[in-house]
Amino acid sequence: METNKKNTELVVIGGSAGSLQVIMELIKNLNEDISFPILLVVHRKAQSISLLPTLLQQFSPLDVIEVEDKIELQNNKIYIVPADYHLLFENKKMVSLDSSEKMNYSRPSIDVTFKSAAEMYGESLVGILLSGANADGVEGLQYIKKNKGTVWIQDPETAEVNYMPKHAVDGVLYDLIITPDDLPGQINKL
Repeated sequence: METNKKNTELVVIGGSAGSLQVIMELIKNLNEDISFPILLVVHRKAQSISLLPTLLQQFSPLDVIEVEDKIELQNNKIYIVPADYHLLFENKKMVSLDSSEKMNYSRPSIDVTFKSAAEMYGESLVGILLSGANADGVEGLQYIKKNKGTVWIQDPETAEVNYMPKHAVDGVLYDLIITPDDLPGQINKL
């Protein structure tokens, strides 16, 4: 399926165990003029100081920003959902943070953000699921598909922890199985 026929307004990427290396390689190789925001939902431990945005910024030509409540997403920037919060969309630009109960043992939950984004963006959303050790994200990808969005899944053979992408491949109607090497080029083409 041609992935660049739809006008992409948001790329949301979910990952857990084993996804950080893929994300670092991805952001290193992104074009500097992408026309949409990229939102990262990564399972990580809650701690008082978040080092992830600082770490990723070292690799990225784009600004890497940890999401704050009621922030407005801007094109050509990478956003990271903070540890211990779910991210929900208020509208196509504004997001809010929520500390309700964990889903799939996770907060942030990939499913929660994928579903909220799917409701807001419909066919202009690309949802990508990477390496991970639980099934968080699978239901969210199904929801993205139901709302006519585009679904990419990391090839389980290339995932450090293949549980999450394998469950997605088995349970979701996807548009693309993608390797970490192909991911930046595919996003740059959107």
